[in-house]
Amino acid sequence: MTPPINAFILFFAAIFTSNILLTNFLGMCSFISVSKDFKSSNGLGMAVTLVMTLTTAVNWVVLHSVLIPLHLEYLRYIVFIIVIAAVVQILEMVIDRLSPSLYISLGIFLPLITVNCAILGVALFMQLRQYSFFQSVLFGAGSGIGWWLAILLLAAIRKRIDKNPIPPALQGPGITLITIGIMAMAFIGFAGMLSVQ
Repeated sequence: MTPPINAFILFFAAIFTSNILLTNFLGMCSFISVSKDFKSSNGLGMAVTLVMTLTTAVNWVVLHSVLIPLHLEYLRYIVFIIVIAAVVQILEMVIDRLSPSLYISLGIFLPLITVNCAILGVALFMQLRQYSFFQSVLFGAGSGIGWWLAILLLAAIRKRIDKNPIPPALQGPGITLITIGIMAMAFIGFAGMLSVQ
C-alpha cells in the first residue's frame, strides 16, 4: 500500500528535513573525507545524486517486476548492491572520458560510491515504506540532492574554518565533527514543516 504522502512533499522532505546524511547519518565516510575541497565535493555530490536517482528507479523496477513476482524478496540486498555497482561502474567510465581532472580529484571515492550506505539506505527505505515508482524516484533524487547540498555546505564551512584560528585540540576531525553536528541540528530544526516516515 502506498503511503498517503505527496511525491513532491517527499522530494523536499528528503532534501531538508529528512536528509539521508544529516538525519540518518548514512554516507558519512566519503562525506567527511572529500569535503576538504569544494570542486571534489561538488563532483562527488553530483555523482551521488545521479547514482541515487538512477539506482532507486532501477531497483524499484527490479523489485516489483522480478523479485516480488518470483517470491525472491530475500535476494533484494544482493540485487540492490549489484544494480548500484553497475551504475557506478558506468558513471566512472563516463566521468573518466568527459572530465579526467574530476576523475583524478575524486580518486578512490568514486568507486567507493558503490558501498556508500546512503545509496543502499535509500533503496531499502523505498522498499520498506512501499513507495510507488514516482515516489521512489523523487525520494531518491531528493535524497541525492540533500546529500549534495550537505557536502557542499561542509566544504564551504571547512574552507572558511581553515582561514581562522582554531584551538589545537579541535583542529582537524574535532572541528569537522562539531560542524557536522551543528549542520544536523539546523536541518532537523525544519522537521516540523515536512517529515518522511
